[in-house]
Amino acid sequence: MSKLVKLKEIVDFKTGRLDSNCAEENGIYPFFTCSPETLRINSYAFDCEAVLLAGNNANAVFPVKYYNGKFNAYQRTYIITPKDKSKINVKWLYFQIKHVAFELGIRAVGSATKFLTKRILDDYEINLPDLDTQNYIARALWGLENKIQLNSQINQTLEQITQALFKSWFVDFDPVRAKVQAFSDGLSLEQAELAAMQAISGKTPEELAALSQTQPDRYAELAETAKAFPCEMVEVKGVEVPKGWELSTIGDCYDVVMGQSPKGETYNENKQGMLFYQGRAEFGWRFPTPRLFTTDPKRIAEQNSILMSVRAPVGDINIALEKCCIGRGLAALQHKSKSLSFGLYQIQSIKPELDLFNGEGTVFGSINQANLKNIQIINPEEKFIQLFEKNLSSCDSEIMNNEIENNALKEIRDLLLPRLLNGELNG
Repeated sequence: MSKLVKLKEIVDFKTGRLDSNCAEENGIYPFFTCSPETLRINSYAFDCEAVLLAGNNANAVFPVKYYNGKFNAYQRTYIITPKDKSKINVKWLYFQIKHVAFELGIRAVGSATKFLTKRILDDYEINLPDLDTQNYIARALWGLENKIQLNSQINQTLEQITQALFKSWFVDFDPVRAKVQAFSDGLSLEQAELAAMQAISGKTPEELAALSQTQPDRYAELAETAKAFPCEMVEVKGVEVPKGWELSTIGDCYDVVMGQSPKGETYNENKQGMLFYQGRAEFGWRFPTPRLFTTDPKRIAEQNSILMSVRAPVGDINIALEKCCIGRGLAALQHKSKSLSFGLYQIQSIKPELDLFNGEGTVFGSINQANLKNIQIINPEEKFIQLFEKNLSSCDSEIMNNEIENNALKEIRDLLLPRLLNGELNG
């Protein structure tokens, strides 16, 4: 049995007190804002089991999260807790609020400003089932949620590995600098290459010696990779780079497509025409969520293109899982080598340069085609791009497979959610 109640009858709504710029990198506690990503901070104001709801979003997408423990929150983030914990399962409440936020988001589409006021939330009516039914719904959906979170954690770890290797090879030039230092210390070529192997693998000479015995093929491959790196740094246009590498630009190394928005009357959510992304509204952690389609596509991003936001915030990126139309808020980039992994991490690495265009001279930041194409980047020899792809493409493939599985799990969850909450599926 369930009864119709207003949210204010069963839960309390509080808000955080902080501005979103209070986030601290590598902070101790979660910091919940209106962003889909959870930030970090070194102080906490709450210590409880709660549902966190973003109170505003320009695209009428209101992220909802569950947390149990110490945390802090942005001033427009709602902290939702039961009035009576003996009658409310907070994990059930999490899924209920997700459904509420989705419904309110649909209603907000087309309005000038997207806010969830406390008055709107207070008076929203839901079906409140008994605690046993709440527990059943929470168990049914939380298994899917846990698998989604596990895949996401694996992906974050894999990305950290690939980002670290890219930075080592193409930003800090660790293998090259290891050789340069070895020669400076009067060591031989063989010792310099051993130093480069250490830089690439993170292993000590003793660990490399053991690797040569236990995994000779892996050792030989590592030795070949180390041998390939130059032994000298040179200055090119005032920038120090490995010998044989160049200082180039986005325009020279990437195929760039700037988005153009079709007419609004061609948009639909019925999968008529081509998949369409206007801007970063549908961006996920790495891949965007399909929502809109257009029957009159203008500018096309090919599958595996890097989709980059060119309007505030400039520089956010995702990957196109399939061919799609892009609007004026996006650009599509493909490295001319067709290496997705190298291109992705290189564009990620120029985030500081892209950040300069956020609010540059205007209230809202943007970057045009000329400025984007003129950004300077390092252009290594082709063989190093292929070596990177060979070493890391399996990580990116696993990330893609996990994200595809997550999208399928989310679809199942979102189909089950309203039916479970409405009592159509009973335990």
